[in-house]
Amino acid sequence: MDWKDALASLTGLPEGEEPSNPTTPKPNNSTTQQPNNQKAPLHVLIEKKGRGGKTATIVEGFEISDNEVDDIARTLRKKLGTGGSSRGGEILIQGDRKADTVRLLKEMGFKVKG
Repeated sequence: MDWKDALASLTGLPEGEEPSNPTTPKPNNSTTQQPNNQKAPLHVLIEKKGRGGKTATIVEGFEISDNEVDDIARTLRKKLGTGGSSRGGEILIQGDRKADTVRLLKEMGFKVKG
């Protein structure tokens, strides 16, 4: 028994038909759709105070759960290629990345005030 026979017996395909491989892309809702309960605009600001002179981009004003904020922070860090964290409903991105952060948040469907 070769692999085609074994596969046909598992899937119930008629003899001689090849299994089809659907290639429909899955929608990525985390980066294209705003959460339903986030109504107020987000504020993006640059901060140096208390960081040893290093610049950080802060995103504040989230009205969603901390887990959702963590997911958004992870997406931002990945797309920006930089470090950061999320704590207490705020996202911290290392460096002066305000313009890029605003652009990405708008692409995700958030209202943003810079």
